[in-house]
Amino acid sequence: MAEFVYSRLIGARLKSQMSYRASFAMDFFTQVLAQGYELIVILILFTRIDALGGFSQNEVLLMYAFAGAAFGVADLFAGQLDHLPTYIRTGSFDVLLMRPLRLLPQIMCSDIRLRRIGRITGALAVMVYALMHVDVAWSPAKVLLTVVTPIAGAVIYSAVWVVACSICFWIVEGREFANAVTYGSNAFTSYPINVYSRPLRWLMAFVVPGAFVAYYPSLALLDRQDPIGLPGWVGWTSPLVAALAAGVAALVWRFAVRHYRGTGS
Repeated sequence: MAEFVYSRLIGARLKSQMSYRASFAMDFFTQVLAQGYELIVILILFTRIDALGGFSQNEVLLMYAFAGAAFGVADLFAGQLDHLPTYIRTGSFDVLLMRPLRLLPQIMCSDIRLRRIGRITGALAVMVYALMHVDVAWSPAKVLLTVVTPIAGAVIYSAVWVVACSICFWIVEGREFANAVTYGSNAFTSYPINVYSRPLRWLMAFVVPGAFVAYYPSLALLDRQDPIGLPGWVGWTSPLVAALAAGVAALVWRFAVRHYRGTGS
């Protein structure tokens, strides 16, 4: 029954957006351009250097594409959590609590924006280009890794989104903190992690498991050794890391909701 309600909510949102096709087309194109701006930064960077952290331009583009596709999917389904501070401040969250539906899916289904598919499309286009220009010894396992990596990355990003936004139950104006973690993770994961300082690398790569979104899967796909010394099998663990991240996010979310006392407290 709940799944039926969620599907009806999503269907209504999508139908309303497709009613204005010109507006959708413009928004879609804008999202493609937004993804393209980040690509331009990388291309300009490689006009000055031959390698970044020991990786060629096309290898970095592969990491960028994996990260961009994963972030686009997460933004499509979990980006609505950015509105959580408003729900809490205005009392709308109390309304959600009264409905016989799970809280998190309610929020995630509340405002799905199809225009965000433009970011995913742009990243997938770069991914196809990069895969055609890097040296990969293809096997069935690597084909599966290529398909699974953006999905696992999207789960990791979504888990980070849930954990970061849960802080808003204690700090109502915590949206800036949440954005710094979520959007900052996207910027971090678009490049090889060995180019960052050690403290930032350990924080954003392993505490916030951004290294498993694109960097380590790319190493496994390219049969490259990790410059910071971790074994090669780590590149195949992104689905496991995604499952662990989702579990941690679920625990944090339940703890935060359980200690919510309403807007009057």
